Amino acid sequence: MELLPSYKELKSQFPASASQDNFIEDCRETVKSILNGTDKRLLLIVGPCSIHDFHSAKEFAFRLKCLAESLSPHFFILMRVYCEKARTATGWKGFLYDPLLDGSNQLLLGIKKTRQLLLELCDLRIPAATEFLDPLTAYYYEDLISWGSIGARTSSSQIHRQFASNLQIPIGFKNGIAGNISAAVQGAYAASQPHAYMALHENGWPIATQSKGNLDTHIVLRGGETKTNFDSHSISEALARLSHANLPERVLIDCSHHNSNKKHEKQPIVFQSIIDQVLAGNSFIKGLMLESHLYAGNQPFHFNPQELRYGVSITDSCLDWNSTQTLIEWGAHQLQENLNPSKKLSLSSESLFSSMICTKLKR
Repeated sequence: MELLPSYKELKSQFPASASQDNFIEDCRETVKSILNGTDKRLLLIVGPCSIHDFHSAKEFAFRLKCLAESLSPHFFILMRVYCEKARTATGWKGFLYDPLLDGSNQLLLGIKKTRQLLLELCDLRIPAATEFLDPLTAYYYEDLISWGSIGARTSSSQIHRQFASNLQIPIGFKNGIAGNISAAVQGAYAASQPHAYMALHENGWPIATQSKGNLDTHIVLRGGETKTNFDSHSISEALARLSHANLPERVLIDCSHHNSNKKHEKQPIVFQSIIDQVLAGNSFIKGLMLESHLYAGNQPFHFNPQELRYGVSITDSCLDWNSTQTLIEWGAHQLQENLNPSKKLSLSSESLFSSMICTKLKR
């Protein structure tokens, strides 16, 4: 057994500066504006299935920053920074729990390194998105997150719904693994309402608390075990369910997981379909998610970090960076053509410029 510091103690060791706090607040407000329709851009959440290596995560962030800046008229890009991983049965539970990748499960070190990584991303001006898997660990770093999700395995959880209702962060509820969207819709509704529940004070004491409700909840369609749900009919059905629940009609589409049949090379099919639907006039689609890493695919993991290939996922398979950049630039080009056909995006020159800047940043 190891006694952990309170949230307040840990945050005092790794504090966010006023500049970092302001950056996070601005990013959250931008996400809310997109969800509410006052900002017409699309959210784009891009990054590894899971973070397992500090250095490859930083390199990915450098590259993403350059792309995000060049395509900001059309996308507000956040980095997927998932340091906890939900497991159907057993397995590696994420960087936060086992940061040394050796089964030693040094949780305190994982919490510290997770917060350090998020602070560095703030300095790079890269907004972070994550899944909140365990409410107990979430308060160590939730102040550094710009968008959060409640995953397919926990959308039905009352504990997670209560937790989400007390966050000042836009929260997306994913449909269940089987594909049923009821859990997501009900989760988004429940989290939008006030709740009385037990939580931990920042000093570590158990307290009775009252949430105000989170008005920035929404749903994320990620497909199910027997069918995808990124097609126009499935999205229309989801929007109708939201309307029936008196919730804002807005969805994000996860291009990975069961929408791609867990095959990373199929993510572009989903992405292109969603861009086409947006261009056809569906303004209720507010964004997309892509699982992407430096290199394609994934690799087996056996608690021996020396054997791992750099920049390759150890959980779900991911698109490689070059394919990701090409795909996102294609999407921006399509959106630009629809908005102003006479004004072309010089994607090739932007890509070259991004490459030059990223090379300098990595030095």
